[in-house]
Amino acid sequence: MTTREQYTPGPASGAQVRKDGEKWTLILVRELRHPPEKVWQALTDPAHLREWAPFEVDGSLGTVGTVNLTWVGTSQAIETRVARADAPKVLEYNWGDKDLRWELEAFAGGTRLTLWHNIDRRFISMGAAGWHIA
Repeated sequence: MTTREQYTPGPASGAQVRKDGEKWTLILVRELRHPPEKVWQALTDPAHLREWAPFEVDGSLGTVGTVNLTWVGTSQAIETRVARADAPKVLEYNWGDKDLRWELEAFAGGTRLTLWHNIDRRFISMGAAGWHIA
């Protein structure tokens, strides 16, 4: 992984939005040069999450159970339930009242990472930009 100071995001592309009834889902797909095991660690390990995520976590997201997510720069913790943690393939958890699903697939020597984030319609653009930068 690189340090935050060295990171420069590439062009945003490939975001999709789906609507099912009143539920909106943001879908982002990224192809990463790292193997699924390393990407899994970046998605679940608190030390790795601190390098890129907009939140800090008080435990591993790689185990089914409850942890607390805290937005960076705040002290407000959000109880989070990890519903599924099938390393290194599928991670599902809620973030407040929103559900996130990460799928990792070995692809071209790296990983194809797909995020499904159910999100309030008013925040789709902001969410897409935020996840892209992260």
